[in-house]
Amino acid sequence: MRPIRVEPFGTTRSRIARNYALITPDTHVVSPLVGWQNASAVMHITPEMGARFSQYTAHLEANSESATPGDGVERFVYVIDGVIALKAEGKEHKLGAGNFAFIPADVNHEIMTAAGAKETRLAVFEKKFQPSRLAGTPKLIVGHESDAPGNPFQGDPALRLQVLLPVEPEFDMACNIFTYDAGGHLPQVEIHTMEHGLLMLDGTGVYRLGDEWFPVQAGDVIWMASYCPQWFVAMGKKPARYLYYKDIHRDLLSEK
Repeated sequence: MRPIRVEPFGTTRSRIARNYALITPDTHVVSPLVGWQNASAVMHITPEMGARFSQYTAHLEANSESATPGDGVERFVYVIDGVIALKAEGKEHKLGAGNFAFIPADVNHEIMTAAGAKETRLAVFEKKFQPSRLAGTPKLIVGHESDAPGNPFQGDPALRLQVLLPVEPEFDMACNIFTYDAGGHLPQVEIHTMEHGLLMLDGTGVYRLGDEWFPVQAGDVIWMASYCPQWFVAMGKKPARYLYYKDIHRDLLSEK
């Protein structure tokens, strides 16, 4: 008979530091989503933390309707479970688990729970769009994760990267899905100018953040500020998979 594991009171795997954070489900606090109807959210990453973007999990009940993210703010939505209807640019799209949508800044749109759908959860990334004199403006993108091929990362078939948004100068954000076979790991400790928000979708592993190593699993959220040392290895008996955001294509010096 296996022993029953009980976590001691007052303990958590969550950790908030100057340039990174690990936020685990046991510390989630649900709050109303301002302007939305029949919806609430767990705000994981926000500017109050020091981030330049926001990441939250939206919980939509029946008859839920969204609000706009604000002037100049672009939004990326990934359906964790449930079904939504997205109305934008005169079309309606039905999105289920694994579907995603990128809505450019100042594009009028509505997100609603689909008829007959039960509670729906969305992973949402929002940031202020940074216009560039060197590029145009991005377009609305609607798709499914299965449409993006899982290409070996740096030639390693144990690491597969699915690029969900076009890698074009118009886009100042990227959202990808990274899959690691058990034992697969990043080939190096990464230190770079890009900032990350990450949601573990499946599996388990160990993430290095700064000078510490943390066990992580599905449901965990990670923030990595610019130049935070980072590294990951998948552990366990099945692949680990995560959805992550980063800011791209905006070299401030080139804009002057």
